[in-house]
Amino acid sequence: MPDFSRIFFVVPTLNAGRGWVRFGEALRSNLDDLGLGSGHVLIIDSESEDDTVALAQSAGYRIHSILRKNYDHGGTRQIGADLLPEAEFLIYLTQDAVLTEAASARRLLAAFDDSQVASAYGRQLPHPGATPREAFARLHNYPAVSQVRDLESVQTLGFRSIFASDSFACYRREALMSIGGFPSHTLFGEDAIVTARFHLAGYKSAYVAEATVYHSHDYPVSMEFRRYFDVGAFHSREPWLLETFGTPGSEGLRFVRAELAYIGKRRPLQVPGTLLRTAMKFVGYRVGRVTWLPFSLRLRLSMNRGFWKKLSSTQTTRED
Repeated sequence: MPDFSRIFFVVPTLNAGRGWVRFGEALRSNLDDLGLGSGHVLIIDSESEDDTVALAQSAGYRIHSILRKNYDHGGTRQIGADLLPEAEFLIYLTQDAVLTEAASARRLLAAFDDSQVASAYGRQLPHPGATPREAFARLHNYPAVSQVRDLESVQTLGFRSIFASDSFACYRREALMSIGGFPSHTLFGEDAIVTARFHLAGYKSAYVAEATVYHSHDYPVSMEFRRYFDVGAFHSREPWLLETFGTPGSEGLRFVRAELAYIGKRRPLQVPGTLLRTAMKFVGYRVGRVTWLPFSLRLRLSMNRGFWKKLSSTQTTRED
């Protein structure tokens, strides 16, 4: 079991005040379980306009503020790794991921008893009261059986072998830094990139079903389009992932079939809406893969508009 005194939590925040009580209580119980003080939590805040910073200060957490326009899915998480050189393990949480029990973090850390495991992510459960569609996504993507993966896993799992989520994940800092840390200037998918690099470097990654958080979303159809536009754009911008680990097409088809069966049994009247949502995901993904789209259109279609603004600004600066 890792040395608990060298474990730190990193939480990027933006206007997290609304869900802070539930999130904070769960985090506090995990700190107590590990025997850690408030100084073992680093909040990286992106100019919150609510009481997020005040709440974090009252909890005794470390706070590092960044400009909202500078937020980057990978780069911001790397700030946490850079600011905590004393850490052996870094546990990343998003502000909407609520640890389900006091032992959630401890269960996740157990994966590192294997010295070759460089990263581990936990099981995400639907929030209480989640819709069937929302619940299915979590039940399908986060099964009840744990698994350790390495480069050889691509033979049986394909692209799924590098699936990970740093909504609730832990990284061995030394290993993370040895592969260059989190990538900067990423649309998203920094967790998949890091996992892929770990596997290529000879490390293992782990999925720990016993370590759980509540984390789910019920996106409107328009947002599903934007989210899958970003997935397509991400795959287009990181072609080496698909070249090395295969395409996610077969996994996507299995998801669609299983989702329709799940919804059909519980909410048959929602099947047409589910089909529409699936069509929007597919169209969003295919449009996202198109490389010649102008920045103005990408900005309108993307869920992560800040990324395209920064990219456009960077390219304009280089041209000047």
